[in-house]
Amino acid sequence: MNHPAAAPADTPPGPETVVRPRLDRRAVFLVAIAIFAQESVWNFYDAQVPASLAPYISSAGVIGLIMGLDNIFGVVLQPWMGHVADRYRQRHGSRVPFILVGAPLAAVPFVLIPWTTSLPGLLVCVISFALLANSFKGITETLLPDHVPAAIRSRANGFIKIAVSLTIAVSAVISLLVVDRSVKLAFAIPAALMLVAFFTAGLLLHRRRTPATPDADLAPERTLRQILLELVRDRDRTRLVLMLGTFCFAGTWSAMRVMLTPYGTEVLGMTRGAAGGIALPGSVAFVLAALPIAYLSDRIGQVRMITFGITVFIVGLLVGFAVRTPLATTIAVAICSIGYATFSINAAVALWNLAPSGRVLGVYTGLYTVAQSTGSAAGPALLGFAIDFTGWPFMLLDAAALAAVTFAVFAGLVARNRRRTNEIPEGRH
Repeated sequence: MNHPAAAPADTPPGPETVVRPRLDRRAVFLVAIAIFAQESVWNFYDAQVPASLAPYISSAGVIGLIMGLDNIFGVVLQPWMGHVADRYRQRHGSRVPFILVGAPLAAVPFVLIPWTTSLPGLLVCVISFALLANSFKGITETLLPDHVPAAIRSRANGFIKIAVSLTIAVSAVISLLVVDRSVKLAFAIPAALMLVAFFTAGLLLHRRRTPATPDADLAPERTLRQILLELVRDRDRTRLVLMLGTFCFAGTWSAMRVMLTPYGTEVLGMTRGAAGGIALPGSVAFVLAALPIAYLSDRIGQVRMITFGITVFIVGLLVGFAVRTPLATTIAVAICSIGYATFSINAAVALWNLAPSGRVLGVYTGLYTVAQSTGSAAGPALLGFAIDFTGWPFMLLDAAALAAVTFAVFAGLVARNRRRTNEIPEGRH
């Protein structure tokens, strides 16, 4: 079934959208704090848990599979929890209570990870954290479209992603200053940051009733099954192709991030803590590039911007492969971070703006998570097995091959949207 409100992500704004609504900076700031709280833990998890697994597991591929488990849980949990939170929000005006309950529960197994002394105990903590943290991860991300209208979501998401990039810096700083001295303290710090930031932002957001989208009251309430069937049966495949592109880019980025610390120790001769700090300049590059990317995306289109970013991403990987030194690798990761910023800022926004109504934003965040999480689950394993075959020195070249597949998908989506631009009306939100 064709959806009359769906518009390609690259559709230029029509005359009626030239005057954009005003950005609620207070709401965006609070959402940024909440997402900062969440990502501060996830980034440290991705950077340091592989090193915790390494004493027990020698295969990079198996480590990649374990690191992908949290994304598999996200595929199952987040669309369903998003639907539950959508219905709760319609009745009570806020989805924040899910976050305030979930965060303390997830912090417990995260803090216990470095205290384990066996592989079974470590896996129990890793799996418990992944399950609990995924129960509210998508709900946190949906706070943005809850409080920001469609016309300025890319701009708002630029500010949000600056907060996310700061968590990469926090993870890198903790790795550099704390990990080599006390791994147990290093895991406790991001967990404490998560709790303080979540409760500060969550309580303030909970007092602000979520503004309703123009069509929210008119759209009928549907089951999760009905929402998914409409997506699958729609003859317009733009949303599905966008999810495929999300799968590919998320997988490539996650694979590189997960394997970066062991790459630093295996190929560059760095300590675990120093290797964990390779991403620090990348977070700075992300911050500097985020707002220009966000504003430029409104002009040239979200998917076009992502395609350009993939090109930058591949260039960064090739630079790192060509010059295997700590400095060159750090510069390469910074270049890759700029390329990834185009995807991070625009992909979810493009899918939110194709949602049929404001009643299903949580589900569509879950659908984005399905694509992102399955990619992030498969990517580290694919790259890990490629490393088993080619060797650690070829890690960045292997990642560039994965990125080339991603480029092909988004380039095809750009061509598809170019053909459809004048056929589909502007989305309502």
